[in-house]
Amino acid sequence: MTCELEKRVMRKITLRIVPFIMILYFIAFLDRVNIGFAALTMNEDLGFSPTVFGLGAGIFFLGYFLFEVPSNLILHKVGARIWIARVMITWGLVSGAMAFVQGTTSFYTLRFLLGVAEAGFFPGIILYLSYWFPAQKRAQVTAIFMAAAPISTALGSPISAALLEMHGFLGFAGWQWMFVLEAIPAIILGIVVLFWLTDRPEKARWLKEDERAWLISTLAAEQARKPASAQHSIWSGLLDKRVLALALVYFGTSAGLYTLGIWSPQIIKTLGLSSMTIGLLNAIPAVVSVLAMVLWARHSDKTNERSWHVIAACLLAACGLLFAGTAGTVVTVILALTLVNCGISASKPPLWSMPTLFLSGPAAAAGIATINSIGNLGGFIGPFMIGLIKQHTGSFSWGLWFVAGLLVLSSLTVFALSSMSHRKPTSRDSAITHPKIH
Repeated sequence: MTCELEKRVMRKITLRIVPFIMILYFIAFLDRVNIGFAALTMNEDLGFSPTVFGLGAGIFFLGYFLFEVPSNLILHKVGARIWIARVMITWGLVSGAMAFVQGTTSFYTLRFLLGVAEAGFFPGIILYLSYWFPAQKRAQVTAIFMAAAPISTALGSPISAALLEMHGFLGFAGWQWMFVLEAIPAIILGIVVLFWLTDRPEKARWLKEDERAWLISTLAAEQARKPASAQHSIWSGLLDKRVLALALVYFGTSAGLYTLGIWSPQIIKTLGLSSMTIGLLNAIPAVVSVLAMVLWARHSDKTNERSWHVIAACLLAACGLLFAGTAGTVVTVILALTLVNCGISASKPPLWSMPTLFLSGPAAAAGIATINSIGNLGGFIGPFMIGLIKQHTGSFSWGLWFVAGLLVLSSLTVFALSSMSHRKPTSRDSAITHPKIH
């Protein structure tokens, strides 16, 4: 009976929560990286050099970094429903305002404000999932949620390319239409969040009484089984060495992710292709990576192992970037970008399953936000260094190899983290400090 009840509850909360938050992340990621497609025409219109564009694209993450932890702590206190709605509406307004960029100052300012507006969304959702899903289900659910990022690239690339074709309509450039039209869904969905999202299982009227009771008791029992050393306070979440190590790991994966999201259209453009062809080709690696992400996360959950799943994925992405630096044909460039996409996407679900294994309550809110805020500075460094190196060398190669080095550093950090502890596991879910090594 319990097994049947568990399946029924998991199915209900998965269908209720996961598709909706995937749509939210789809729009968030699209608004975050559509600057890469805007650059195909915007840079020439506004006279932006590769360095100026790379700095402006990456400065998003400075605003994100400064406001990430406070935003997630507010979400933990006031609830996901109100705070996620606030995040989406404000980022939609700022993203739409990008259509009115006139020069470097307005470009830098709006990209910074976009980071401030969106701060707290991703770690807030990761924290929110921990309120609803037991730990052994979390990597797979996180993978399904995070699949929205490569899906956003897959579907958003041809859409963004098509919107660029609106150039001249009503006197506006194609990139201006792209920013405005792709910002509207964020504002609309922000309003929908207020009516659809449920903060905690205790408030889930869409669950039957026995279903709600089972879920609450299961999650409470899981909390009770955490090691005595499990951290609960805000400062524990901020200062835990494992949190800081995971932030370094996430730094490398973020550098890889946003190098792809922001620069891959221009890397493909060097092959002399049209905007629409670039949009279609840029979608291919993302489509393949969705499958890789879900299958890798399922294997991570099945084996109850996290560390080696992150290490292997990071090394695959690094190899893809090394390959991309020497690729010179359409086939080899897309193959290289596919390897990078698969590695980056597959690394994230097992990585994000780690913090809630040793943190809970305010510490989890602060720890997850710390990992995301510090780690996402890689999203600043990666795109900026690509632009800077491109301007000085005339090639993307050395910039791609620089980001590959950051991913190797991520894999070494996970290896060191998993090797540091030799204590006997106190919980079957203590995969962060005692990974199963096969």
